[in-house]
Amino acid sequence: MDDFQARLAQRAQQVGARLEEVLVSDPNADEVALPPQLIAAMRHGALNGGKRLRPILVVETASLFGGHEASALDVGVALECIHCYSLIHDDLPAMDDDDLRRGQPTVHVKFDEATAILAGDALLTLAFDVIASADGLDDAAKVRLTMALARAAGRGGMVGGQMLDLEHETKEADATTIRRIHAMKTGALIRFATQAGAICAGAPEADTVRMTRFGELLGLTFQLADDLLDVTASAEAMGKATGKDAKAGKKTQVAILGIDWARDQLGRYVSEANALLDTFGDEAEFLRQTARYIANRKR
Repeated sequence: MDDFQARLAQRAQQVGARLEEVLVSDPNADEVALPPQLIAAMRHGALNGGKRLRPILVVETASLFGGHEASALDVGVALECIHCYSLIHDDLPAMDDDDLRRGQPTVHVKFDEATAILAGDALLTLAFDVIASADGLDDAAKVRLTMALARAAGRGGMVGGQMLDLEHETKEADATTIRRIHAMKTGALIRFATQAGAICAGAPEADTVRMTRFGELLGLTFQLADDLLDVTASAEAMGKATGKDAKAGKKTQVAILGIDWARDQLGRYVSEANALLDTFGDEAEFLRQTARYIANRKR
């Protein structure tokens, strides 16, 4: 295992361990009975593997600017709660109707639809609890992070992008429209990850803007790579169903512009993203490698 993969695995382990702590402890446990089935469903949806890419980006970006690791880790865990809630809801019969996630039964299959909905709701609200409770962040940073995450996850970000995606299942969409949907549905949370890392570390505003753009480009890269894998990878490799977009007649940039275009565009996204890091020299090498990893991933 090379140094990059080793560090990626170490960070993922840190995130998973902190996420597990958050999902088994509650400061109000003496006063509030936590429903066991709800907690089990939340844990199944959040602890069932995953690359932990978004929280890793929070922690690594904060590290670039000398931020407090424990604070950034909590913010990353909050972001992962949002991401996992979105996956639980995306898998529901009313949405993507998937039975498999990360090689395991989806939450509504393992439990039931109502429990899956509530588990997603609980992870969503837990995210803001985690940020508000994070040590090492002043109140101004917590307010800024809360606002940024709410906007990235909400009507103008992930949820809005999901709505547009559903609407365009029955409408013609050109490549520009699809790119806008991707920037909201997938890109907004990844953009928040690098923005949040800079905020956690108290980075200068110009650097926060730079890292926000870096995250935006990573988000576009991630979704385009995902669409490419849906065409080229097996369900076994991905741990979920593949080829669903083509079967449903759903338009993607890959379907409209082709596999060769997609691979070339991934290279352009990575080049532009990594150029933003030139000012940070060797200290940003892990983030550069992360951009390449996202573009070239196999699952």
